[in-house]
Amino acid sequence: MKRRRWDSKTKAMVILQGIKGTPVSEICNEHQISQSEYYRWREIFLSKMAQVFDNTDKRLEGLQQENTRLKTIIGDLSLELKKSNECLE
Repeated sequence: MKRRRWDSKTKAMVILQGIKGTPVSEICNEHQISQSEYYRWREIFLSKMAQVFDNTDKRLEGLQQENTRLKTIIGDLSLELKKSNECLE
């Protein structure tokens, strides 16, 4: 029998069916996988679940740093403009 390859989206869909309450035996029969395979996928899924939220926090932190940098640039340019206007008067 040829071994099948499962993509990550399909694995996640299978695991979410179980999390939503579908009996594991039913899921395994439908997708023709063993229960041990299902539980291995679920363990990996649950262990990496927190990374989704970590990436969001890192992205937010990066945006805040970029915002601070841009505000500094705007402040410097405003001072330069004010000085050049004072010289013209």
